[in-house]
Amino acid sequence: MKIKIKVMPNSKRQEVIKNEEGYRVYLKSAPEKNKANAELVSMLSKYFYKPVRIKSGFASKNKTIEIEK
Repeated sequence: MKIKIKVMPNSKRQEVIKNEEGYRVYLKSAPEKNKANAELVSMLSKYFYKPVRIKSGFASKNKTIEIEK
């Protein structure tokens, strides 16, 4: 299953919010040296209780995530 994610790095909180356009994820990590992407995958794996990987948007705030079945 694929979902759209908007990532908000350098936030003061870690949170996943579902809205009508997809999901908004607040991350504490900075978007440098793949830290924010690693935190995103970790958070979403715990949120969905399934393995998650970034399908597109590695260097963008707008990402497409694939959730394994």
